[in-house]
Amino acid sequence: MRVAILGGGINGFSCAVRIQEHFQQRNQPIEVTVLSEDFSPNTTGDGSAGLWGPYLLGKTPASSVNKWSKGMHDFLQELWLSEDAGEAGICLIPVIRVTTTDTPVADFWRDIVYGCQEVPQKLLDEYNANRDKKFKSGLHFVTYTSEPRKLLPYLMKRFEKRGGHIVKQKIESLTEFCENTNYEVIVNCTGLGSFKLLGDEKMYPVRGQVSRVRAPWLYYVLLDESDDGNYIIPNMDSVVLGGTHQENDFNISVCPNDKKFIVEGCNQLVPPLEKATHMFDWVGQRPGRPNLRLESEQFDKQLVIHNYGHGGSGVTLAWGCASEVLDILEKAMEKLHQQKSKL
Repeated sequence: MRVAILGGGINGFSCAVRIQEHFQQRNQPIEVTVLSEDFSPNTTGDGSAGLWGPYLLGKTPASSVNKWSKGMHDFLQELWLSEDAGEAGICLIPVIRVTTTDTPVADFWRDIVYGCQEVPQKLLDEYNANRDKKFKSGLHFVTYTSEPRKLLPYLMKRFEKRGGHIVKQKIESLTEFCENTNYEVIVNCTGLGSFKLLGDEKMYPVRGQVSRVRAPWLYYVLLDESDDGNYIIPNMDSVVLGGTHQENDFNISVCPNDKKFIVEGCNQLVPPLEKATHMFDWVGQRPGRPNLRLESEQFDKQLVIHNYGHGGSGVTLAWGCASEVLDILEKAMEKLHQQKSKL
C-alpha cells in the first residue's frame, strides 16, 4: 500500500511514523512518503515550546480532545522512559496554571497528568504580591514538554530509518494531486495550508509571538489562563516567554508592542526574569478552525483522510490524532476487504 502524507509538521510526521510502524510490525507491505513545501526547522511547530496542555477547540468535543491528548501523553511517557528522551527533547516538568477570572481552570484532562491538585491559597498570595489583578484559582501538576525543534528531527530520522521517503514539494490542489499520483491513501496534515489546498474557508491564522531567553535556573512552567495572560515555559536550552493569540492576523513580523507585553508580563510573574539574557523572538501562524477536522472522504479510487485545524494544540494532540487516522485507515481497509469477499 502506498501512502502519501501531505504536511511536514508535527502532525504529518506523527501520522507517517504511526502508520509506517503499525503495518511494518504486522509484516504488511507499506510505503509511506511525506511531502511538504517546508520541513523542520521551518514549520510552525518549531517555534513552539512543546508543552503538553489540552485546551477546548471550539466545537470539537471535549471527549475527543481528551482522547487525543491522552494518546500523546502516553507516547511522551514512552519516549521519556526510553534512551531516546534526550534526542527527542522530552522533559518532565512541574506546571502551574492560574487564572484571574471567576471561572476555574478547565480540568477535563486532570486524570491524565501526574498529581494534579488545586493551587493552595498561600501560593496564590505569593503570586498576587504587587499585582493589581489577582489570581483567584489554579491547578498544579507534572507533565511533559516535547520541543518540536528536537522532536521533529527525531521523528524524521526514525521515519527514514525504516525506509520512509521525504519529498520537498509544494502542493496547491488536492484534486490535481490525486489525479496525477498513484497513492492509494492520502493523509492531509497541511494545517493552515488547507485553506488553499481544499478551499476550506473555515481555516484562519492565529498569530503567535514569543520571546526566548536564557534562564537555566527556571525549572517550572507558569501559565496565566486569563484572556490577556502570559506564559513561561522552560525548554532544554532556553525559556519561552509568551505570548499572543491573535485571530485572523497575517502579520509574521515581530511586533514591538507585543514583545513589550510579553516581556513585561512575564517579568511581573517571575521578577528574576528581568536579568535573563534575551536570545531571539519568533512569530508563527497557528492553524485556527471552528473545529478540528479529522475524517475521511473518497476521491475517485483514493482514500483521503483529513487531519488539520489543531490551533495551538498541535503538539498536544499529534500522536492521539495519528492513532485516530490509523483507525480510520484500518476500518476503510476492512470494509474494502469485506466488499471484495462478497464478489
